[in-house]
Amino acid sequence: MLARLTLTIAKDLKLTKVDIANSNIIALVATLLVRLVAGPACDRWGPRYTFAACLLAGSLPTVLAGAVTNAKGLLALRFFVGILGGSFVPCQVWSTGFFDKNVVGTSNAFTAGFGNAGGGVTYFLMPAIFDSLVMHQGLSAHVAWRVAFVVPFIIIVATTIAFLLVCPDTPTGKWSERHLAAQQNLAGHGITGDVVEIPGEFAEKKTDSLESGSPKPAPARDSKLVYDAKRTGSVDDGEAQIGEQQMLDTARGEVVRKPSFKEAMPVVFSLQTLVTCGCYFCSFGAELSINSILGTYYLENFKSLGQTGSGRWAAMFGLLNVAFRPMGGLISDAIYPSTGVWGKKFLLHGLAIITGAFQIAIGLTNPKTHNNMFGLIAGMAFFLEAGNGANFSLVPHVHPYANGIVSGCTGGIGNLGGIIFAIIFRYNNNDYAKVFWIIGVITIAINVSLSWIRPIPKGQIGGH
Repeated sequence: MLARLTLTIAKDLKLTKVDIANSNIIALVATLLVRLVAGPACDRWGPRYTFAACLLAGSLPTVLAGAVTNAKGLLALRFFVGILGGSFVPCQVWSTGFFDKNVVGTSNAFTAGFGNAGGGVTYFLMPAIFDSLVMHQGLSAHVAWRVAFVVPFIIIVATTIAFLLVCPDTPTGKWSERHLAAQQNLAGHGITGDVVEIPGEFAEKKTDSLESGSPKPAPARDSKLVYDAKRTGSVDDGEAQIGEQQMLDTARGEVVRKPSFKEAMPVVFSLQTLVTCGCYFCSFGAELSINSILGTYYLENFKSLGQTGSGRWAAMFGLLNVAFRPMGGLISDAIYPSTGVWGKKFLLHGLAIITGAFQIAIGLTNPKTHNNMFGLIAGMAFFLEAGNGANFSLVPHVHPYANGIVSGCTGGIGNLGGIIFAIIFRYNNNDYAKVFWIIGVITIAINVSLSWIRPIPKGQIGGH
């Protein structure tokens, strides 16, 4: 939000380019920290309350913008407003809990896409509010930009209250009772056993270590444990080949449970978590850093646009998330039935490599015409934002019993990418074109190096 009025705020507070760059970085650091905490919080207390806490905690600093009088005050404000970015993690965890893995990519991509598009909307909204306050309400620029931040505060608080009042924790009720549906399902087949509060080895148990009475092959991806009151105690044809212990282990591997430090560490440091984190480091990290400088980059190459014009063109980059990020999830879900989880992973890497190629092209050509600049940015946006959507189509398959931890790590490392790339922008004297091709090279190198890793751990029962 604050970045949308950069020129006005910089002039009023007498900020240097270094001050502005530092404020962008500090906001990303705050979001990184919150996302890392929000992931385990989702697994423990549920995504709904974690979501609301992030929104309310991040909304309060927005009304304190009027108290900022210098660069240090701006840094503090940007840090606390950055808490809002942490809400992405509970958003994705909450969405994952409501949809089957055949469509979860589309669901996660749509919700995240609209969230990213919100950043694009502020490029239009904040300058428009500022202009209205100056031209129609007679406020000075010194006062107007501060008053403008009351509007997002009202929107965020109203949305949070509505969310708490009308939205459930899970499709089956309270978060604390999330395991009951699975236990009822199993009980319908005469299977007893606790679905949650179990040792960590269940979810990662190798299929060949199951009880001798259970067949060795892992359950098919489309095998469902469907409870039917009319057929209590019987199993569907698709379930006939699944042993009782295997059905219990599958349920245990899919139901999110409260994380312990001992169980969380293998999840955090697994190669599969590294894949989603590394890819998101490149894609979302690039999106964040580019979004923060794009208006300035446009203004530098096309001075005739002015602050409002360059801001509106830069807003397109974020707004394209409404269509482009969902496309990544849609394509990922479309190929999943025929290619499995490997297909989702290869799609993710393919989109990233093409994104890197566009970034290198932008950096080497440093376009000086509107058509070339906006065309290349739009092309990059498609593959970059679709890659973000494809990533969180893969995340629900990786350690599904600890989905919050994986989502938090992935989202947090995405912000780390934003910080690293923002620092590169900062220390290249705002040579934006040069940094574009540097990011492109990093993106291609990281994705190629991660392409050999299995999408889910070998022998994992849940997540197929």
